[in-house]
Amino acid sequence: MEEDIQLYIETAEESMQGAIEHFKKEASRIRSGKATPAMFDGVKVDYYGSQTAIAQVANVKAQDGRTLIIAPWEKGMLQPIEQAIFQANMGVTPQNDGEIIRIVLPMLTEERRKDLIKQASVLVENAKVSIRNARRDVMNEIKKAVKDGYSEDAGKTKEGVVQDLTNKYSSLVDKLMESKEKDIMTI
Repeated sequence: MEEDIQLYIETAEESMQGAIEHFKKEASRIRSGKATPAMFDGVKVDYYGSQTAIAQVANVKAQDGRTLIIAPWEKGMLQPIEQAIFQANMGVTPQNDGEIIRIVLPMLTEERRKDLIKQASVLVENAKVSIRNARRDVMNEIKKAVKDGYSEDAGKTKEGVVQDLTNKYSSLVDKLMESKEKDIMTI
């Protein structure tokens, strides 16, 4: 029974780590004041009938703090990439010069920065809900084990371990959000 509970705890910790990784991935898509190729990770382009990430059909790199360059590997992909960026409604206007697509990011207004922080706050809450759900699931398994004859003291100890994991990952999400907020508010 001890091994089962330890396995439940390890599974919950993996789930909590997954919530952190998902938060990082989603937060990287929220535009801060500087240009990053990760902004286009979620944008798909029609590549010979299948939806493909822009990074798989072109080089995406930051030219400077506010300019991104997208250089397709095939010239015929310029138009589909440009259309995909327009459809993604990211608040940017791609400039196609026949060779590359240049994207100049406009300066963020104070209002837009606050909107971006709200978007990031939603991601934080989703990550914390995932962490709490993992905690709830393992706590239920520990309580079941105690009813089935597992030592109550050992059960309380394991619950303490799970709570410590929950606190650790929740505070990590808060730290990541603090960093993202600072990044968004930097002019």
